[in-house]
Amino acid sequence: MKKSCKILLLPGDGIGPEIMEAAVKVLEAVSKKYDVQFEFQEGLIGGAAIDQTGSPLPEETLKMAKESDAVLLAAVGGEKWDDLPTDKRPEKGLLGIRKELGLFANLRPGKAYTALLDASPLKENLIKGVDLLVIRELTGGIYFGEPRGIEERNGEKVGYNTMVYHQHEIERIGRLAFDIARGRRKKLTSVDKANVLEVSALWREVITNLHSDYPDVELEHMYVDNCAMQLVRRPKDFDVIVTGNLFGDILSDEAGALTGSLGMLPSASIGEKHALYEPVHGSAPDIAGQGIANPIAMILSAAMMLDITCKLPEAARDIENAVDKVLEEGYRTGDIWSPGTKRVNTKEMTELIIKHIL
Repeated sequence: MKKSCKILLLPGDGIGPEIMEAAVKVLEAVSKKYDVQFEFQEGLIGGAAIDQTGSPLPEETLKMAKESDAVLLAAVGGEKWDDLPTDKRPEKGLLGIRKELGLFANLRPGKAYTALLDASPLKENLIKGVDLLVIRELTGGIYFGEPRGIEERNGEKVGYNTMVYHQHEIERIGRLAFDIARGRRKKLTSVDKANVLEVSALWREVITNLHSDYPDVELEHMYVDNCAMQLVRRPKDFDVIVTGNLFGDILSDEAGALTGSLGMLPSASIGEKHALYEPVHGSAPDIAGQGIANPIAMILSAAMMLDITCKLPEAARDIENAVDKVLEEGYRTGDIWSPGTKRVNTKEMTELIIKHIL
């Protein structure tokens, strides 16, 4: 019986529709090679959803997402919707779907491609060989804690937020991180601020207790400020990093910036029943519709989907290897172009990658 995978496509805004088209073409090539059937549905999210329905996350989109094996999302947002109230902006669609699907873990790879080492802000001897993964807890912490707000106290405004983590939330993300580290280089770095935050003291206690179930994985604890420094000083020493929502938000961007090419970085947000895959970069409205966007992060997000949700690791490696080969051959979209390389557009880059898959 032919293997099948039901996928909800959410092109979103800006360059989203263009890079989504590229990812679908790559998946169609995988379908032919591996005799797998992808059932695609398309939905609205972000600004595109606001324009058509008034909501950044329509109920119909959420219903389709819950009925799918995986969600593939391109990008949301743009200046067009910047003046809307905070709770009506495109980004609320992304936060909303993560929450409604129970996506508690964000996986952000940070890989230095040999062909793109000159794009990194770090010296080649520091960045060459870097292949790390930041796992960020996604549904707890200070972004969702209560109470929160802005109010007047003693004649002046005061803003406040609450950082909260329950033991089960830490255990859930911790077990996932240990499991993933076990399948990589067997090293896990847990990042917190346990010297000043009680919530981090609990984080460290729970992660330490979990370690007894994973004796084959090396565990180190690191304060967030030190981790931020060591990512720049010795990034090759990291394998898997696990941390809370706020720290993960910052560190995953830093880890991505080390490679020098945000347009290359995929991500996955996974839960107990559902998963969503999206590129790290934004909607880039300034180049939307020009056919020059870099589709690689979107294509690699599809590869992560094949690996984690569709259980097709060979197909995922095929895509990753194809991207490596195209870069080694010197082909670049404008965002990663440098003198001496061959500039190509979105469609051409996609076709080159497909050629190496088939």
